[in-house]
Amino acid sequence: MSRLKEAVVGFALGAVGGCILGATEDPVDQSVSVLTAASPLKPLIEEVRTVGALGLGTLMGAASLTVAMTSAIAGVILAATVASVFVAMRSCGSSHTPSAGLWASAGLAAAFGTTLSGATFGRVMEWIVQSYGMVGLLWALSIFTVLKPPLRFLFQLLWKQGMACCTVGDEVWARDRTHIEAADLQQRLRMAVQIEQKIQILEKGGNADGSEHQRTWAAERREREGIERRKMESEEAEMEQRTIQDWINTVLIKHVDFMAFSGIPMTVVAIVTSGFGLFGYGGHQSVLIVLLALVAVIAYYLLKSPDFKFWMLVGCMGMIATFVIAMLTLHAGQLVVTASMKIKVLAQKPSREEISARMNQQSSVEALNAACFVARLCQLGLGATVGGALVRRGAVQVKVTVGAAVMAAALLVGVEVLAPALGEGGRAGALLGVVAAAGVSVGAAAAAAGGWSSWPGTLGNVGGLVLGAAGMGRWHLVNIGLQLPVGYVFAMINPF
Repeated sequence: MSRLKEAVVGFALGAVGGCILGATEDPVDQSVSVLTAASPLKPLIEEVRTVGALGLGTLMGAASLTVAMTSAIAGVILAATVASVFVAMRSCGSSHTPSAGLWASAGLAAAFGTTLSGATFGRVMEWIVQSYGMVGLLWALSIFTVLKPPLRFLFQLLWKQGMACCTVGDEVWARDRTHIEAADLQQRLRMAVQIEQKIQILEKGGNADGSEHQRTWAAERREREGIERRKMESEEAEMEQRTIQDWINTVLIKHVDFMAFSGIPMTVVAIVTSGFGLFGYGGHQSVLIVLLALVAVIAYYLLKSPDFKFWMLVGCMGMIATFVIAMLTLHAGQLVVTASMKIKVLAQKPSREEISARMNQQSSVEALNAACFVARLCQLGLGATVGGALVRRGAVQVKVTVGAAVMAAALLVGVEVLAPALGEGGRAGALLGVVAAAGVSVGAAAAAAGGWSSWPGTLGNVGGLVLGAAGMGRWHLVNIGLQLPVGYVFAMINPF
């Protein structure tokens, strides 16, 4: 393509990914606004007194990120399962070459799996907070974190059993090889017989018909070429199928490990800070030192690991994000104290109870806002990782970008239609699934940005992504400015 055409195509691809990302901005903001209203926020305000501001921040951050990560991984696992079954079923047909149906079926499974699991987790989290408070959420988060490693082992065992049972593909390949080898042997025997007959005729002094001989050999040559072509196509198809299946297995193993272990650092931080809160030190400044030291030690040992894995990176990032949420939560309460001191200077004297109530409310609002925003970034990043990996794997960047955008738009409409049945927590979780689908489109567009042969294509791609996201996102430059770099960074990460 010419440089101008590359710039136009790149801008169009970037605009598609950016527009679908911007389209999620308003629905997510509206969902957060509803969650921070007086009635839904009341349980959080009451629980600040129990676990403290730091405990509330770490619990909300760890729980939100756990929901985001688990729902995203659930979508990937479901997509890998569907793709594996699709590959096995396709191997039974006449055409062994993977088609767009494999990627389409896997994409549909991932999108619906992520959205449905996000809605379920969001609804469950809302019910736990309303029924059992932050202590109940702490217990649920701890139990879920402890259960995930055994569930990983169980899932891997079931996956191996399922792969062992899916032997129909190997049987088909073996049967095809047997048929091709039999046809090859028959053709060789037939040619040997014909040569022997020709020699016998010549030895007896006969004269074979030249035209008939040429027609026979031409037919045999065509048959030989057909057998060789079938053999080559079968070998290439079998190799391609095995390559795709190996890649699916790698993706599944990496993401199951990610699901099992990535939430442990965040949960440890949440347990420690909530424990301080339960003993009455939830808002004490010295707890920040303990929390910072804990985060630094865990991050140091994870990043120092000689066998560094993707879940360690994301686990560290989630733990640091949880720490930031806790600090923002504590800072919000301190701002209320500072504002109250200024009011006292103006001869207005709010009571201690009023200051405490304002501190709890502001801390709760900040904890929920920050947790939802970080969970959105997490879903966007994980989706961008998948989109970037698909483009690098060889999937057509146009199909991935446009297909993911269309699926995200359809899910967005579906979530808005089903919002009354989902409830506020379920709607918020489902919208996180939509953000993950949009992240796949953004990641594919970002990965494609470096694939153009000239700078105009790359710059057009980046410009389309930025303008599309900002325009559809109603020019929320701060949010968009934070989300796009996350999408780019995760799109370039290779977790496999």
